[in-house]
Amino acid sequence: MDFLQALILGIVQGLTEFLPVSSSGHLEIGKVLLGVDVEESLSFSVAVHSATVLSTIVVFWKDIVALFKGLFQFKWNEETKFVALILISMIPVGIVGVFFKDSVEGFFDGNLLLVGFMLLVTATLLTLSMVIKHKQERDINFFDALVIGIAQALAVMPGISRSGATIATGLMLGKRRPEVARFSFLMVLLPILGANFIDIVSGDFSSEAGVGIMPLAVGFVSAFVVGLFACKLMISLIKQKRLIWFAIYCAVVGSIAIASFIL
Repeated sequence: MDFLQALILGIVQGLTEFLPVSSSGHLEIGKVLLGVDVEESLSFSVAVHSATVLSTIVVFWKDIVALFKGLFQFKWNEETKFVALILISMIPVGIVGVFFKDSVEGFFDGNLLLVGFMLLVTATLLTLSMVIKHKQERDINFFDALVIGIAQALAVMPGISRSGATIATGLMLGKRRPEVARFSFLMVLLPILGANFIDIVSGDFSSEAGVGIMPLAVGFVSAFVVGLFACKLMISLIKQKRLIWFAIYCAVVGSIAIASFIL
């Protein structure tokens, strides 16, 4: 992996991790276009995912500190309830990670047909979130957290956007837009950190000689900086109800991916 490839893939990861267009789907497309297998470069994958986690922590730093303060009061309050909601949302993706990890990894083989159809699914979810209207928006409850968690678990498929699926599901359930954005971005922190920890502990880095320090650093920094921008932008767009452009984008890219596979 050279400097330019690392820069491009870092930017793609930073943008698509937060914007509802599927980071996994775009990295699969990137593998085909650039001839780089990101999944085989475990150190690079860990680096760029860690960078986007750091972006989330920076953007939501005050919220995270407030959650810890409330949690360590050791009583039932808004912060404790929010942490409980996040833990419930992690159950579906935890089940997928423990029991279906090998099956899921089998989907990451550069199959543009699968990526294309899954991008169309993302486009459909985003469209439905704008079509389905609710007279009054409500706070997220425990059932909502589980349903949004199921949406996150489905987003392990390349082409289904994690942020798009969770945000669209929250909006379709009639939840408050600012809370949906906050919940969607904070709920992913522990699963990503957990996945990275497992990769580091059990991963085989013996074949990583081809990935130098410079590509890793470039990928990390570009993913972090772009991730900061994308996270803040996405929060603003959710509040402004401007997700239609992402639905159109996913539909167009998904159609192109399908056509490329067929032709």
